[in-house]
Parts: sequence; C-alpha cells; structure tokens
Amino acid sequence: MLRDDHDLYAVLDVASDASQTQISRAYRRLVRANHPDIHPEPDAAALAAAAAAYAILRDPARRAAYDRSQRAVRDQPPLPPSPVSRRHRRVPDIRAGPVRWHPT
Repeated sequence: MLRDDHDLYAVLDVASDASQTQISRAYRRLVRANHPDIHPEPDAAALAAAAAAYAILRDPARRAAYDRSQRAVRDQPPLPPSPVSRRHRRVPDIRAGPVRWHPT
C-alpha cells in the first residue's frame, strides 16, 4: 500500500512533532475530503494512504519505531555511484531482414 520512501507525516500533512490530536484531526479531514459517500469520484489512493499512515502514527509504539527507522535512513551516508565497466556495454540487437521461403 505505502512504499517505503513515503513520509507518513507528509501523507497526513502534519509536522513530525505533531500531537495525537493533530494527527487524528488531519486523518479525519482527509477521510472527509476523500470519502466515497460524500464525493462521487473520491481519490481511493489518497484515502488508502491516509488510512495506512494513521494506522501507524496513532499507535505510540509503532510511531516510535517508524521515527527510529526514518532517523536511521536519514543518518546513513549516501551510496557511492557504481563504477561503469567497459566490458558490460550493451550489445546491439540482432536484426534480420525478411525471410524468403522457397518450396522445393
């Protein structure tokens, strides 16, 4: 549902130090804005993303684990670029012309 690189706080449009009340209000606002009973063409992806983000951020233990994982990702040094080898150049595709068949 949510990719790993999604920021759950950005999905709910709250700050990372938001209180539980602010998170709940933001979730309810998004549900009202995208609910299928209220709008004829709701944004199902936004509703699903908001529900997944709220499921994690409403639980203090899961929220703390998410914050720790985000901090660990943010603190990692960037990976160096992979070296390019001349041996692994792409071989051009083999092209064949029309085939003529002569019955014998």
